[in-house]
Amino acid sequence: MPLPEPALGLVIHFAFLWRHEQEAGREDAAKDHPCAIVLLCRQAGADTIVTVAPLTHRPPPDPAVAIDVPPAVKRHLGLDAQQSWIICDEVNEFAWPGFDLRSVPGSRERYHHGFLPPGLFRQVGARIAALKRSGHGRTIRRD
Repeated sequence: MPLPEPALGLVIHFAFLWRHEQEAGREDAAKDHPCAIVLLCRQAGADTIVTVAPLTHRPPPDPAVAIDVPPAVKRHLGLDAQQSWIICDEVNEFAWPGFDLRSVPGSRERYHHGFLPPGLFRQVGARIAALKRSGHGRTIRRD
């Protein structure tokens, strides 16, 4: 199966580099995560730049920086039933498809889980934008 076209709200499987990993000097992520594409920048004749926000089981230290993922959305995406959050104050940015795109566990040919519902996607985008405006958002470039 070919790589998917990047699209807003698409949840890909990605080696997400956390801020604490980068600050410890790591260049490679310790773990792969489902990540929602939250921003796309397409320019004629140039790479498509993608920004992703991670989904994680780890409760956020500050609930204001995350959005709870409803169980129905997790089922829709084919993810486990454990509680998860989309973290909105840490994002990774890379040129599509990059080096850190991974196949979905259990599949060698599929790189995405599906799309976030539009309402949840809008909520995530609004939270990321608010955190960026307040100086609490951080983007890690992954190239």
